[in-house]
Amino acid sequence: MMGYICYFNVVKSKDFINSPYNRRMDTIAKRIERGKILDKSGKVLAQSKVSSNGTETRVYPYGREFAHVVGYTAKGKYGLESKANSELLTSNAFFLEKIKNELQDKKNPGDNVVTTLDVDLQKAAYNALGDQKGAVVVMEPKTGKVRAMVSKPDFDPDTVEEQWANLNEDTDARLLNRATQGQYPPGSTFKVVTALEYIREHGDPEDYSYVCNGQIDAGTNTIHCFGGTVHGQVNFRDSLAYSCNTSFSNIGEGLNVSKFTKTTKNLLFDSKLPGSISYKSSHFDLSKNAGIAERMMTAIGQGKTQVSPYHMALITAAIANNGKLMKPYLIDSVTNYQGSVISSNKPEEYKRLMTADEASMLKDYMSSVTKYGTAASAMSGTSYSTAGKTGTAEYSSDKSKDHSWFIGMSNVDDPDLVISVIIEAADGNAKAVNVARQVFDAYYE
Repeated sequence: MMGYICYFNVVKSKDFINSPYNRRMDTIAKRIERGKILDKSGKVLAQSKVSSNGTETRVYPYGREFAHVVGYTAKGKYGLESKANSELLTSNAFFLEKIKNELQDKKNPGDNVVTTLDVDLQKAAYNALGDQKGAVVVMEPKTGKVRAMVSKPDFDPDTVEEQWANLNEDTDARLLNRATQGQYPPGSTFKVVTALEYIREHGDPEDYSYVCNGQIDAGTNTIHCFGGTVHGQVNFRDSLAYSCNTSFSNIGEGLNVSKFTKTTKNLLFDSKLPGSISYKSSHFDLSKNAGIAERMMTAIGQGKTQVSPYHMALITAAIANNGKLMKPYLIDSVTNYQGSVISSNKPEEYKRLMTADEASMLKDYMSSVTKYGTAASAMSGTSYSTAGKTGTAEYSSDKSKDHSWFIGMSNVDDPDLVISVIIEAADGNAKAVNVARQVFDAYYE
């Protein structure tokens, strides 16, 4: 019993305090005016407006742009409005001021939550995604600070209560945060994971060589390179740069399934993910008895694997940060309404996902993707260096509309940002790498 009490107070108590079913917080809200949610520079993302008759209304100055990550307070709480509920309904105003307000039957001002989010990067990601369905996650790999998180289609947080019925019946699942709760086949971005497993089993891959004829037999099936391209003689670097499906299918066929599964566990598949926003765990499924076709398809990201953009951002962050994943966080500090800091979060290592040498090799190979590979055109002419991996994930028989992926980093020698982008059912010029380019440009401009 004592052990559980300690566990509850240390681990679970905040979840219960922030629960929308906790009526105690409703009682507190009658005495405290809910605090503001701010971006890293102090720009208001959410605040309460009080009318002359004392009615309190929650408003969101940036509207749809921050809808999923900041959330809402109508019909229960969601996003940061939920996760930071207790902080926003705590007042650390000067005690004499609080006594005066209570004597005058006035609400005390709640504390403000200063997030790690950056309005400029959020706007850039939101605008770059346009009217496409998908998600964008931007992080600082050295600190774990989440700088932007966009999900589309979106909704207007100011009108959630009025539109609640429509939002819940919406076939586009507008309330779903695709960045953290979306589950997608990773496509060729998963080749980074396959590459890591090959390195772990075979060491330095500089001696690897393969002749790509544009297709490879996979049991009774045939796997083609994208667009039927014939890459010819390729080494390991070229295989990743050109995203050669046949070469990676060849690699996948020879991998040890048990060791491959262990590596995916190291990278947090089928595991708890760090962070405070609700998410759906990613899944890797490859049995020891899997046939050639399944092993090959899994190696190129087209098997049963399911992953979120958020998880792919975490893997990319570890690669960028010499193998160490910093604990991702969205709340930088809590201040009273006058700006005095009450508490703050500091960068903290979560877990080492790979060795520094493994991360260095992957980063080097991913640089080839943007130098002369599948992302070279989109990333050419930048004032900053980049590394990354494109991906095309098939999800239906309609080959004209596949999911478009990109994971990557900027300023490769000392990475400033990592990004993970997915565009659902992308067609035409709707490419995830173009979204990433616009976000990177916004940062350096």
